Amino acid sequence: MEKLQAALDTARKTRSGVPKGRIATPSGRRIAPGDGESLSVLWRELAPFDVDNTLLETNRIVSRAANSAAAPFDILRTKALLQMRQNGWKRLAITSPMPSSGKTTMACNLALGLGRQRDLRAILFDLDLRDPSVHEVLQVRPQASIGRVMSGEVDFADQAMRFGDNIAVSMAQHAEVDPARLLLAEETAHVLDEIEARYRPDLMIFDLPSMLVNDDTRAFLKNADCALIVARANTTRYAQFDTCEREITEQTNVLGVVLNAYRHAGKGGD
Repeated sequence: MEKLQAALDTARKTRSGVPKGRIATPSGRRIAPGDGESLSVLWRELAPFDVDNTLLETNRIVSRAANSAAAPFDILRTKALLQMRQNGWKRLAITSPMPSSGKTTMACNLALGLGRQRDLRAILFDLDLRDPSVHEVLQVRPQASIGRVMSGEVDFADQAMRFGDNIAVSMAQHAEVDPARLLLAEETAHVLDEIEARYRPDLMIFDLPSMLVNDDTRAFLKNADCALIVARANTTRYAQFDTCEREITEQTNVLGVVLNAYRHAGKGGD
């Protein structure tokens, strides 16, 4: 971890030394901002969408409005933002040791919770490409799949959709045949660099596959500053969590762990 942290510190110093008028990207590429492009105009030009509140609640997405149900996600949002800002991080991967742990629900709630912070902009990417589900949770179908954006076939501006004024979502239409190839490709890294440089989000959230079911997440983690692990109470085994955490730390930083579906005893309980 010390070597990894030293490498990250070096990369940040390199980025901070880029001459004005150019934007430094995590892969080291320097991209000139668009001529006269207004950031607010770029965001407004993304196709808008909305979701019925009843549908959101049915799918356990409860962070659109401030209330008691949203409070745990608000706490997570604030802790994640503060820690990431302290370290100069913008890219958050969300994964789990095994499927059915609630990582997509966590990612969507975090994104919509950020939407209430009007001074922030965030982008949610559905990169669980073998079994994408963000489009099902939000009941929205993009014109093209996120895989075509990552491969450079379709521009982000023509594929991503905007929720409210400050949240962009890049979703899949269908499962990809060979997602590891796409997630490992340098073209994907370059596309993400260009999106970050042009749209300047405060946070980029990546809903990734579960760590231990295939090599997709391993292929992608080089593009993330940190990762959040979602474990499910009474389902995730310690050995699975331990392996997941160890493999993540080989490539990036562990931001934290969320224990999902925990049922604590009420008053008078054991």
